Amino acid sequence: MVLGVLSPVEEKKSNEKSRQTVDERAPLLPPVYCDSDNVECDEFNRASFSGAVFNLSTTVVGAGIMGLPAAMKLLGIGPGIAIIIFMAFLTEFSIKIMLKFSKPANSVTYSGLMRDSFGRTGEIALQICIIINNVGTLVVFMIIIDSLRYTSALSVALAVVFVIITTGIVTMKFLNGSTEMPRFLPNVTDVASFLKLFTAVPVLVTAYICHYNVHPITKELEDNSEMQSIVRISLILCMVVYTTTSFFCFLLFGESTLDDVLANFDVDLGIPYSSFLTSILRICYAIHLMLVAPIAFFGLRLNLDELLFPSARPLVLDNKRFTLINMALIAFIFIGANFIPSIWDAFQFTGATSGVCMGFIFPGAVALRDQHGIATKKDKILGIFMVVLAVFSSTVAIYSDANSMFKKNNGSLRA
Repeated sequence: MVLGVLSPVEEKKSNEKSRQTVDERAPLLPPVYCDSDNVECDEFNRASFSGAVFNLSTTVVGAGIMGLPAAMKLLGIGPGIAIIIFMAFLTEFSIKIMLKFSKPANSVTYSGLMRDSFGRTGEIALQICIIINNVGTLVVFMIIIDSLRYTSALSVALAVVFVIITTGIVTMKFLNGSTEMPRFLPNVTDVASFLKLFTAVPVLVTAYICHYNVHPITKELEDNSEMQSIVRISLILCMVVYTTTSFFCFLLFGESTLDDVLANFDVDLGIPYSSFLTSILRICYAIHLMLVAPIAFFGLRLNLDELLFPSARPLVLDNKRFTLINMALIAFIFIGANFIPSIWDAFQFTGATSGVCMGFIFPGAVALRDQHGIATKKDKILGIFMVVLAVFSSTVAIYSDANSMFKKNNGSLRA
């Protein structure tokens, strides 16, 4: 073999080409080395247990919390609290399935897990669902923030502050005797009112969607086996926040509870410092949404880019594509927020379609497919249960919404 000698110009081009070769799986920040022997220092490269709990809780507690009081108004206090708790346990199992089947597949993303089980079709289906879900979530953020007077620029802590202040307001009104105990059971008078109960399911599904962020958080841990405990603690924390918020907001506003309960705080609550307390509530939640929004936007941008440009170089290396995608998404979200009438409508669409797929249908289908032969009998039974329950409840919810819309349109035409 004869080795040719590169000319200076060719050598320069070769060096430039080699410098442009970037491993898309490499971390954005280079590793830190602790000594001259190139021993990697891991002090800042891994997330702590509490940090991972906080990150996952931030993903879970988003705009969904504002729609839960209206869902509880529809279901009643008893069934409402029971379903919030039930959905937390079902979400934990679905994430457990994801983590369990990701190990033999060596999948470090939800998309990778779907690709391992169902090929490129499964990966595309998940990416479409994430795009729909996150666009809907960001549209809801825009609708809520647009109704706020103050949008000053941490997340879970602010949600907890919201709960504490709401609890304090309800306690003061209860001691004053100016509030009454709301309904314990739903108000069901006919078949239509019974079917309408299922429209609360998409809101509850949306409130617990965090699946697309589970794998990235797992990768940050030094011990991946801790993730299941992190998921459990995070979901318990979110369940307590959801239950407390829904109960006290429904207790405070009763049958006047709006689809976006934050809008209920526009009025004088009849307690001392009412204006000050409601302003604090709205500011806290505005900051909370502003901290959560980048997480949803990151997942949205990443999956849209992978869907539209699967063979392109990493987005971080293409400033033009990065800018165009960001501008298009921001414009679309802003337009959507102006045309969608309420957050309830957004929750209904995303929760009954992409939400149930990401949260329950896809994990259940992965367990049933059992690509690596590791599913237990319990996994398959619960997989069937999740898929059937998700398909049935979302179908009934869509039918009920369509039926209500049809009747409303007919009434408008007759008038």
